[in-house]
Amino acid sequence: MTDTLTTLTAKDFTSNQEPKWCAGCGDHAVLQQLKSAMADLGLKTEEVVVVSGIGCSSRLPYYVATYGVHGIHGRALPVASGLKAARPELNVWVATGDGDALSIGGNHYIHTIRRNPDLNVILLNNEIYGLTKGQYSPTSKIGQRTVTSPNGLIDHPINTIALTLGAGGTFVARVTDRDGKFMREIFKRGAEHRGTSLIEIYQNCPIFNDNAFSAFTDRERKADTTLYVEHGQPLVFGKESDKGIRLDGFKPVKVDLNDSSVSKNDLWIHDEGDFNKANILSRFFDDPNASEDFLPRPFGIFYVEDRFTYEDALTAQVEKAQENGEGTLEALLAGNSTWTIK
Repeated sequence: MTDTLTTLTAKDFTSNQEPKWCAGCGDHAVLQQLKSAMADLGLKTEEVVVVSGIGCSSRLPYYVATYGVHGIHGRALPVASGLKAARPELNVWVATGDGDALSIGGNHYIHTIRRNPDLNVILLNNEIYGLTKGQYSPTSKIGQRTVTSPNGLIDHPINTIALTLGAGGTFVARVTDRDGKFMREIFKRGAEHRGTSLIEIYQNCPIFNDNAFSAFTDRERKADTTLYVEHGQPLVFGKESDKGIRLDGFKPVKVDLNDSSVSKNDLWIHDEGDFNKANILSRFFDDPNASEDFLPRPFGIFYVEDRFTYEDALTAQVEKAQENGEGTLEALLAGNSTWTIK
């Protein structure tokens, strides 16, 4: 047990297990920032549970000195939801991947998001199945050649942010594995949110899908291909902060701020509480490698909503039912819909 008067550091959240990830895997950076975020939040190791499914990212519970559950493929979210319902005082994190959460676990993902239990979900998206050696995943790009799509992928990829908003997400964000300090701050914001926080992480797989996100991480290109959204601030990007986004009705339009007819006052101001604009923002999903007329890919917090959590509503129902005193198993099984046949 941790001394409640002791301030922990990231090292205190480090287990005695050596991470078994490939050199250069983005999971290493995610692990480090997660441990740092837990320390910054003032959490105690015995207050935290990390739940995972199956995949490279799902090894994460072994590498943090907290409680952990290594579940089965696609089932991390039901396990975490049940845990939170039974022990609502615990701080529960879910480490999952694009295949684990959005393919076999896709149905669980949608219903967890709509129920809104107080979980912190970090979805490591490398657009490939890494653990099973390079099959395409639900987020792989059209045309991508893999061992299961040797002639090029014809499946349209899932847009994680758009899916999450459509399912009723109350905290929706995206970061990259290369943005360490930014990632840590988003982790902390997500943990402070009451409800399900979804943080999609673009994570590089150097073995089976290397440089999948290079358009958004390469130093020479990043400024022109990425858009960092901040509440109350205009949508500005570019090496010289000389480009912006304005709305023409509901259509986002790129503008050049060097043009004397355009100023920052004309630009779209980001509002984390605006659901309609968050949906438009989620559709900035162009591939800068395939189109010259692309919209920059957004990173940061898309949307935040204050809504009751599943476990709070469940606890309230249980307490209400208990006001009637103790019942019997027979009465419970019979319910109100029984008949006597004569």
